[in-house]
Amino acid sequence: MVEKAFSKKPLEVISPTERPSEYFGKYVFTRAKMYKYLQRDVYEKLIDVIDNGAPLDRSIADAVAKGMKQWADENGVTHYTHWFQPLTEGTAEKHDAFIEHDGKGGMMEDFSGKLLVQQEPDASSFPSGGIRATFEARGYSAWDPTSPVFIIDDTLCIPTIFISYTGEALDYKAPLKRALRAVSEAAAAVARYFDPNVKKVITNLGWEQEYFLVDEDLYSARPDLLLTGRTLMGHDSAKNQQMDDHYFGIIPDRVQAFMKDLEVQALELGIPCKTRHNEVAPNQFELAPIYEETNLAIDHNMLLMSLMKKVARKHGFRVLLHEKPFAGINGSGKHNNWSLSTDTGILLHAPGKNAEQNLRFVTFIVETLMGVYKHNGLLKASIMSATNAHRLGANEAPPAIISSFLGKQVSELLEHIEKADKEDLFTIAGKQKMELDIPEIPELLIDNTDRNRTSPFAFTGNRFEFRAVGSEANCASAMIALNTAVAEALTNFKQRVDALIAAGQDQTSAIIDVVREDIRTCRPIHFDGNGYSDEWVEEATRRGLDVEKSCPVIFDRYLDEDTIRMFESMNVMNRKELAARNEVKWETYTKKIQIEARVMGDLSMNHIIPVATHYQSQLAKNVQNMYTIFDKEEAEKLTARNKNIIKEIAERTRAIETGVEELVEARKVANRITAEREKAIAYHDTVEPKMEEIRYQIDKLELIVSDECWTLPKYRELLFIR
Repeated sequence: MVEKAFSKKPLEVISPTERPSEYFGKYVFTRAKMYKYLQRDVYEKLIDVIDNGAPLDRSIADAVAKGMKQWADENGVTHYTHWFQPLTEGTAEKHDAFIEHDGKGGMMEDFSGKLLVQQEPDASSFPSGGIRATFEARGYSAWDPTSPVFIIDDTLCIPTIFISYTGEALDYKAPLKRALRAVSEAAAAVARYFDPNVKKVITNLGWEQEYFLVDEDLYSARPDLLLTGRTLMGHDSAKNQQMDDHYFGIIPDRVQAFMKDLEVQALELGIPCKTRHNEVAPNQFELAPIYEETNLAIDHNMLLMSLMKKVARKHGFRVLLHEKPFAGINGSGKHNNWSLSTDTGILLHAPGKNAEQNLRFVTFIVETLMGVYKHNGLLKASIMSATNAHRLGANEAPPAIISSFLGKQVSELLEHIEKADKEDLFTIAGKQKMELDIPEIPELLIDNTDRNRTSPFAFTGNRFEFRAVGSEANCASAMIALNTAVAEALTNFKQRVDALIAAGQDQTSAIIDVVREDIRTCRPIHFDGNGYSDEWVEEATRRGLDVEKSCPVIFDRYLDEDTIRMFESMNVMNRKELAARNEVKWETYTKKIQIEARVMGDLSMNHIIPVATHYQSQLAKNVQNMYTIFDKEEAEKLTARNKNIIKEIAERTRAIETGVEELVEARKVANRITAEREKAIAYHDTVEPKMEEIRYQIDKLELIVSDECWTLPKYRELLFIR
């Protein structure tokens, strides 16, 4: 029996004979449902908006709303909400009932086009970075027709953008849609060099959502997990991931049941779940969908993160989306597989059939690298956060230096193009055959690129994998930066090619000349080696790449003049919006560390020290008893170990007390700073290090205090599902 997503209704049985394709999109207003519930001319106008970016004709809004409501009524829906993505990294919704006064003293159910297209949620309490004063409450949410409406329980959810009364974006979706339009227009213009029939370019995204599961009872017994999403203390388990036995291992039965339930509900909501497996760390898992258009993919990811938390609780679990909930083992990322495709094919696909197709492939590879190279600091800022900073550079997560792995063959090709004559430049090997000396096993097709686990932005065949994105992040942040950077690079590329053509050069020769120039320019971003090595940090510095590690300082890249110029020239965000978002980023960083510091102080003084001193008292009593039973010389021998432990506990608890006092003082000093940037830097430089010092002492105490006295579940209990 499978419960409908978030439903309070009786469990709904999905027949064993019912296939996923039969209930996929059950609670989504899909094109098939649009065709059924809308008039033909209304349907065609709406599809033109969705497919071709035509302006939304508000005159059809009433007819669309009527059809949606009819479908919603048939599914027991009583409310509607504008579902949006404010700068909180989550989603927001305000539910309204389908009721209005009927003018006769009664009520009637109604849902008009006006209510569908626009709503006015209070904008004063959402992060705005100073764009809106607290007393200025008006904000608007506006329907995004390209992301289909869906049903959660008794509510019709309408994906929307969220803007202020003065027009600035207060969310992720509005600038994302502008960035996607910018890269589509720029890429289509370049693609027409190779195929004049190209009408549009679509950005595709396939996210891979990693997460941890822990038993709900153990989670509830860890205030740090409950309040911060990660363990602020905890010594390594004797066994964690060192045996490599969890990765792709057999999925535990309880987890399998959770995954099945989650997948069914996700599929009903139109989220095309494809892959599930154990990840590297104990209790770590992954879910990945089929690739979708980027805007829709991000909506689906935000919806899934909310859904999985609710489904997990039904199965006695809690989902941890923090990038580093446990020290010493893998953290969780959300790899963003990004590609460009037209109505005629994939732009990053290298078929190897003819020189023209391969020149197209090289052009888009190189211009993507140009965008990444020119704005590598911005791309790092787009994925940086107080939580993701713990993960980057540790246990298979990429380092906090943006570089791109291309693989041997593509790397050699670019080098060849840069140095060789123009004739016969574009021979690209496709998949090669590998024969195994085992008759029963068919020959394998080997990709022309390997994979590099330490590369933040790796080319993996027909796409780039942006591996630095954090597990709890909104993918839109990275996708806004990446797509805008690529749009700028492609726009600049076309301007230079057109200038050469206008000067009398033939098109192919002009393209090759500009590509060659850009290969040389973006060479510093290309790195196929070990991103974890100290040598790479030194080399990246010499190459001029951004090697900054301080999270608050990294956010400065959003306010570089080159960054502002890029966003404004591509009509994605203006200077005011960028400055406001940075204020939000700095404030959010400060608040997260502030909460962690408070929890650390509370746990230290009210849990750890009382537990340690209680055990110390037990040992002291044991020592005293020994002297009453044995003579002094014998008692000295028998109590030596306990005396050493007593002394060590005293030293470590004193160090913790001193550390907490210093932590509180560091917070007070930082809190007196009024500028958000400087306050965030103070928290990074002075508060966070104090927490690490306290943790070191606590983790040492965990090893010597009696297990029966230790009140907090340990890693060995949290990390292994029974």
